[in-house]
Amino acid sequence: MSSDEIPKHHESLKSRFPGVMAALENLGGAVRAEGPLDTKTSHLIQLAAAAVSQSEGGVHSHTRRAMEAGASEDEIYHALILLLSPVGFPKVAAAISWADDVIKG
Repeated sequence: MSSDEIPKHHESLKSRFPGVMAALENLGGAVRAEGPLDTKTSHLIQLAAAAVSQSEGGVHSHTRRAMEAGASEDEIYHALILLLSPVGFPKVAAAISWADDVIKG
């Protein structure tokens, strides 16, 4: 998936619930702008949160967004491998496979 493609399910939600989705997108931007962390770091944190919650779509999205913000493949993998101790190998392995979907395309 190229960086400008939106997953079909996300597009469906946007067409069915435009006000809610616009508010959600605005909230994400507002939250990232509120503090001192740069965009890349913010997406790496959100990537880790998506991995912990086992959100495949979230891992895809934040891998893509972190890379668009300048994160390297090594930084993506490091953000995920750091989760080994707190969440365990199966969740980390799944998240790495989802990040690979984006990185290796």
